[in-house]
Amino acid sequence: MMLNQAAMGEVSNHRVACVTGGAKRIGRALVLALHQANYNIIIHYHTSESEAMELVDYCNAIRPQSAKSVQGDLENFETLPQLTWRIINSFGRLDCLVHNASRFYPTPFGQIFQQDWQNLFLTNAQTPLFISQYLYPYLKKSQGCIISILDIHANGKPFGGYTVYNMAKAAHQMMVQSLAIELAPDIRVNGIAPGINILPIEGSEQALTAETIEKICHAVPLKRIGTPQDIAQVAVFLAAAPYITGQIIAVDGGRSLTLAGSESR
Repeated sequence: MMLNQAAMGEVSNHRVACVTGGAKRIGRALVLALHQANYNIIIHYHTSESEAMELVDYCNAIRPQSAKSVQGDLENFETLPQLTWRIINSFGRLDCLVHNASRFYPTPFGQIFQQDWQNLFLTNAQTPLFISQYLYPYLKKSQGCIISILDIHANGKPFGGYTVYNMAKAAHQMMVQSLAIELAPDIRVNGIAPGINILPIEGSEQALTAETIEKICHAVPLKRIGTPQDIAQVAVFLAAAPYITGQIIAVDGGRSLTLAGSESR
């Protein structure tokens, strides 16, 4: 699926980055950091319309016509071609694709259902691959890059009780390494593996107690929880690093050095 320039309208002179799941939390930090690095920004969202619109307005107030949003359900495979068309149609080019959107919930063994497999593999493995494939011609034209947000538990240190999530993120990590070879020398492909860089939303099923948070901080060599901005700074670095590809950078305060397999966060 390749658009002609007439269909796309005017092509931006600025570099353009698209962040999936870019309206909130880590996605928001990625958007703000890339925008500050002088990228025009495409904010993908699924249901977080108000947050996406607020972020678009914020970025455009800083630099007019520098941010747009696109809505799309990454779990609906049939609509991905239309979504990627809207991404390219936003500014007429793409220089950096950030795979940030993700689903995360426990799947205790004995209580795993096919729908869990579908939910977690779609957003964490299948969709990043096919969006990359659809957008490949545009990234190749700009000699651009792909950056994937992964997880320290994807690299041989599984998170207990999250078997399907671990498997999906491990598949995504292998996608990064495989595409780094297959798309070179035109497109660089790298990953970022967070540790605890943001806490689950208070009141959600993933919310942590104060005792658990203190335990986590004690287990991190730097003795603190990271921030979304820590991840975003590395994304900006990777977007501008012309001789780095196929690498997974852990942004975890050293947690992956002390983490045993099957250990919880």
